[in-house]
Amino acid sequence: MNNKQLISLTISWFQSKSWTPFPFQKQTWKAFLDGKHGLLNAPTGSGKTYALWAPIVLQYLKENPDYKTKHTKGIKAIWITPLRALSVEIQQSAQQFADDLGTGMTVGIRTGDTSQSERAKQKRQMPDLLITTPESLMLLLASKGYEKMFKTLTAVVVDEWHELLGSKRGVQMELALSRLKTISPNMRIWGISATIGNLEEAQDVLLGMDSDFRKNSILIKAKEKSKIQVRSIIPKKMETFPWSGHLGLHLLEEIVPIIKSSKTTIIFTNTRRQCEIWFQKLLEKHPEFAGEIAMHHGSIGKDTRLWVEQAIRNESLLAVVATSSLDLGVDFAPVETVIQIGGPKGIAKFLQRAGRSNHRPGEPSVIYFLPTHALELLEASALKKAVKDEVVEDRTPYLLSFDVLIQYLVTLAVSDGFFPKDIYSEIKKTFCFQGITDEQWNWCLNFITVGTQSLQAYDEYKKVEVTPEGLFKVESRRIAMMHRLSIGTIVSDSMMLVKYVSGGFIGTIEEWFISKMKPGDTFVFAGRTLELVRIRQMQAQVRRSNKRTNNIVSFMGGRLPLSSQMSKILREEMQSARLPEANRKQSIPELKALDHIFERQERESIVPGENEFLIETFKTREGYHSLFYPFEGRFVHEAMSSLLAYRISLLSPITFSLAYNDYGFELLSDQFLDIQTILDNNLFTDEYLYDDLYKSLNSTELARRKFRDIAVISGMVFQGYPNKAVKTKHLQSNSQLLFDVFRDYEPDNLLYLQAYRETFEHQLEEGRLRKALERINSQEIVWKQCEKATPFSFPIITDRLREKLSSEKLADRIKRMTLQLEK
Repeated sequence: MNNKQLISLTISWFQSKSWTPFPFQKQTWKAFLDGKHGLLNAPTGSGKTYALWAPIVLQYLKENPDYKTKHTKGIKAIWITPLRALSVEIQQSAQQFADDLGTGMTVGIRTGDTSQSERAKQKRQMPDLLITTPESLMLLLASKGYEKMFKTLTAVVVDEWHELLGSKRGVQMELALSRLKTISPNMRIWGISATIGNLEEAQDVLLGMDSDFRKNSILIKAKEKSKIQVRSIIPKKMETFPWSGHLGLHLLEEIVPIIKSSKTTIIFTNTRRQCEIWFQKLLEKHPEFAGEIAMHHGSIGKDTRLWVEQAIRNESLLAVVATSSLDLGVDFAPVETVIQIGGPKGIAKFLQRAGRSNHRPGEPSVIYFLPTHALELLEASALKKAVKDEVVEDRTPYLLSFDVLIQYLVTLAVSDGFFPKDIYSEIKKTFCFQGITDEQWNWCLNFITVGTQSLQAYDEYKKVEVTPEGLFKVESRRIAMMHRLSIGTIVSDSMMLVKYVSGGFIGTIEEWFISKMKPGDTFVFAGRTLELVRIRQMQAQVRRSNKRTNNIVSFMGGRLPLSSQMSKILREEMQSARLPEANRKQSIPELKALDHIFERQERESIVPGENEFLIETFKTREGYHSLFYPFEGRFVHEAMSSLLAYRISLLSPITFSLAYNDYGFELLSDQFLDIQTILDNNLFTDEYLYDDLYKSLNSTELARRKFRDIAVISGMVFQGYPNKAVKTKHLQSNSQLLFDVFRDYEPDNLLYLQAYRETFEHQLEEGRLRKALERINSQEIVWKQCEKATPFSFPIITDRLREKLSSEKLADRIKRMTLQLEK
């Protein structure tokens, strides 16, 4: 069959389902069958999966005209998905298409959830189409004879590429693809991405710097725009002095009618702790929801997660409270409505979540926005504008991630070994390592064979041996096993299994949370109240409890920073809010609801204009408060507040307590701070930024934390065997020891330098901080000496108190503060 006939075969199949293919699907089928590589950009729920599964199957029919009588063995395509939750959904779609066309092709899944018996079966006979994750693909590259296994490959599809890009899992994919290109020269590479700003760069990273691949590639953008309706849940009464967290649960009753009137609702929260709290409170206030609502987040056991996903498909659940574990790609047709609790801080994440609702083409997706404090209504208004103007964030790719490269080289050495000359030419064609020098390459080879210059005396760092022919190979079975257990670049805090004393797995919990508890203490996890019985071999053994407790499991990394695009739109919305209502382009309900807050802010201070940068000072019993409002997001404010405090300390000996949120930051001192001194000495300059940041932020401590991840990824520190994981504090002390050795004896160590580079580039967002300082320098600085806290300063001050007080005491304290301010 020729390409035209193959495509009409697919169109007929679509018609048999009463579907009509979109133009972007037809365009992708044609491009794929013409032998092109590419990136497909299409909104969530628009049929991206069939756009690339169909041509993979059609290519098989084209190459095997006698497919009905003879089945050609071997793996034909790999489909990479960043989340295990997506694989079942994709498998069902793929298998149905392959079966309906009578191809006899099989579809298999290989992820961390795949059983040992299934893996053994796959080893004997690989499925035609394999759905897997970046880590599981790396494990396949670590198996003997992988070249023979992948020789029959015709395609690799990387789903949700925007999720992998800008992370070390993306670097893992770049390296894996560089190897597969050599093994299967006729293979096509395709990526699928929904929401991303820098699409052209995303395509370059996926295809690498290989000119043949780039010339023969295409970027396909779907004309189908996802229609999204954002509806804010605006409270009837709002505090004039907003503070983070007080509003969310007060609005719980507002979402109950929404849940009851929809077939299925997903309630998205930003953190696992928030997810636990909302699930708990919904059941507490509405016991009739028992059995009809469930919870889904990454720390809950696999069986429960899969049960929840299946229950959504079966329409047997009314609502699911979830985190980003349900953000991506899973097409749950019954989901009618999505509710977002609190600002998602990024436009892409918001669009992704909105796209989970209403998968009927042509109909709008509805997402309700529930603010957790009043000023988040500004974010709601900004999100509406972003959706309307189709603004999406860029993702910044990693460069020169030597830890991932070292892990990859040991992976190749564990399987069949490698000759450096061959692999170096492949690696130089990846986007991440296009700038690698011969010296850096030789350093990495040296690292895996003899350790670095300061570790040469220790045999445990000599992992790879070199044969007389120059083949780099791991001969030790113990090293090979330890390496396979360590593959994976997403390093989190040490996790502990949570199990019932009587048996039965509930989920995983971060070690730091459990380590603060003693036997007999109760906590809420996975929607259940549990009592800690004992801790044994990195397992928290628990039993059910009927006690009421406010101790809800919390996880690290809870707070997301505002993205730069989001910050920009937020500032624009604030300008809109300043206008008298008659001058506003249209009456925006979110901004109208904030009128009384802005009026009070104008009375006590000002709402800064487009070319104004606001600084507020006032005195309370706590001391002298100085507040600054860049509206640039939590991470930038963390770095900027430390930088400013350090620069002020060079002028006069003064100590500060720092607090920050997404809108601004506070320097609190027991001495008066003359703001004029800051202005006269130009302390917001971006000159000497790197050096001053380095000195101000205890950047050594930040780099130490970053280095722990790098040490684990590069295999310098072993995380332990299954059920016998190394405790976090041991991991930390092992990596700290190495960090100190490199600092004192080998400061040019590539991994040591990488820890600092990643701290500045990815954690402190140095580039974004520099732009923010440039903007502040071009603005008129308005210093307001206020008598008391303003509506803008209030959430920052109360956030600082949150660290010291329990939630009940905090609520009481804030109530008293509010009454005083409103006098």
